[in-house]
Amino acid sequence: MKTMEELGQLKPFQARSIIEELRKGSVPAEYVPFFTVGRDNWLTFIEDDLANYIAEGGAKVRFLSGDYGDGKTHFMSVIQHLARQEGFGVSFVVLTRETPIHKFEAVYQAITQQLHGRFEGVGIRNLLRQWLDSLAEKEEPSLAQLADLAETLRNLPGMNINFANGLTALAHNRFVPLEEGEEQEERDAAQEIIFHWFEGGKVTKRELKPFGIFEVVNKSNSKQLLNSLNVFLRHCEHKGLILLLDELETVIAQPASMRNAAYENVRLLIDNSEHAEYFHIFFSIIPDVLLSEKGFKSYDALWSRVRSIGQKKKLNYRGVLIDLHRTPLTSKELIELGRCLRRIHEISYRWEAEETVPDKLVEEVCTNQEKMGLLSEVRLFIKQLISILDMAEQGETPSEELDLEQHIVSSQQEMDQEKVEQLQPSWDT
Repeated sequence: MKTMEELGQLKPFQARSIIEELRKGSVPAEYVPFFTVGRDNWLTFIEDDLANYIAEGGAKVRFLSGDYGDGKTHFMSVIQHLARQEGFGVSFVVLTRETPIHKFEAVYQAITQQLHGRFEGVGIRNLLRQWLDSLAEKEEPSLAQLADLAETLRNLPGMNINFANGLTALAHNRFVPLEEGEEQEERDAAQEIIFHWFEGGKVTKRELKPFGIFEVVNKSNSKQLLNSLNVFLRHCEHKGLILLLDELETVIAQPASMRNAAYENVRLLIDNSEHAEYFHIFFSIIPDVLLSEKGFKSYDALWSRVRSIGQKKKLNYRGVLIDLHRTPLTSKELIELGRCLRRIHEISYRWEAEETVPDKLVEEVCTNQEKMGLLSEVRLFIKQLISILDMAEQGETPSEELDLEQHIVSSQQEMDQEKVEQLQPSWDT
């Protein structure tokens, strides 16, 4: 958690952006450190895994479990921030109608588009551009050097030949002089085709053939291309690839055929990670994914791999399951988060909040939530406090306990509606 002095450096527009995202239930990625409070044990062991296992060539899959409102998405954002600090390539993908895990080629496309790392911007296209720029900085390579580069890329352990040929084609496109009669527009169009292929976009085999690429991205090769992406990231001095797949639980509401296809892809990712290097996958789930008859247990090939997850009574911070519901924020940590929210709200709307919404009121909000057995629901606490701060800034401050209980009820109703909408079947069959 940032100090109040550091929070005070936020500009009003930045603070307003944070508040507006919190209303929707998320935190802007660049501001995650402002809200990193509690769950130190989980973070300590994750940091240790990243630095001393994954960065040394290990691979791992972990499941992040929590009820709706427990802060799973935020915790995934914290992991993303840690991984980027450690020098990994990171991709955070929310599994939605446009990115269903039963269509892994669509997930691969999202992974490439959401890629962050030691390069400016977001997405594999920016990674590739920076790589080309780095080649130019040394000295524009000659044809002989381009041939050596191609050989080096093809011989990287685990590199797919099409991926290597695509990289070689980009280098040729950039550094080989235009031929007689060739226009720059033709080069630009060719470069766009190659970029589009790397992003998992739709291009034809006929368009790709001149570049030595003989396969379009599909379900059968997308996992191999994902591995090649990791190999290339390592070549570009990243420590590996961290993949965060959020909201896997929406699979439960889908028809059996789609669930089975989704669970088969989860199984394959688990199997692939056993043979991978410098690779970590996190899936976020709700407890029903492990308990429900439509969850993992409905697909024997996956259930045989994960049936032991969550069965242990004692928490294992090095285990496969990260259980947020069993390790909620403490009252003290929630109050600290509340003070942080209050300061950001002050900056956002340029007012003095502490006198109208003092620490005592923040503590009462927390106490009331605890009395109702809802202390673990971080999102509910945030929604309540923002609502109270909004009304206080407009001159109306809840001071009676009844008001606070009404805030809890109304905020919980909003969250229940969001949960229903989130779990509604929405993917195409």
